[in-house]
Amino acid sequence: MRNQRHLIWALLLAAAVVVFDQASKAVIVAEINTGDLVNVIGPLDFTHSHNDGVAFGLAGGGGIFVILLAAIALVALGAFIASAPEGNLTWIAGGMILGGAAGNLIDRIRIGHVTDFILLPNWPAFNLADCAITIGVILLAVSLIWGEKESREKEAGGDAPEGEAGGP
Repeated sequence: MRNQRHLIWALLLAAAVVVFDQASKAVIVAEINTGDLVNVIGPLDFTHSHNDGVAFGLAGGGGIFVILLAAIALVALGAFIASAPEGNLTWIAGGMILGGAAGNLIDRIRIGHVTDFILLPNWPAFNLADCAITIGVILLAVSLIWGEKESREKEAGGDAPEGEAGGP
């Protein structure tokens, strides 16, 4: 039952990510012409670019193959979240990854490419969905490493509460 609750929270977070991602892309499409550059602050610029590949334009022109691959990944991620360890960090990470992947998949299906707009020096343009995916992957790695460490500590220390371990 608890894992179902985590899945529901992950799906709600994913929905919020999709809403913010799609809203930000709609503003960019409405306000910035394709290829234009708007300085926001310091090294941060906004632009309006199209990405028909996967992360950072890799595998450009993948079309239906990229859409199918992304859809399969979403289903696999949902199954992982439903069966993952019960830590909050896991469902938060999963929700962010799921929402980011869904946001970009919506673009691919609806308009045939992903709208990117955040531009930093020496880095390809990206969007809020990409940010959510990146943060989610980092949180998932931390969660898995943390969970593994806690499991090893629990195995090494046994299940006795602190201060009640047997001994001479």
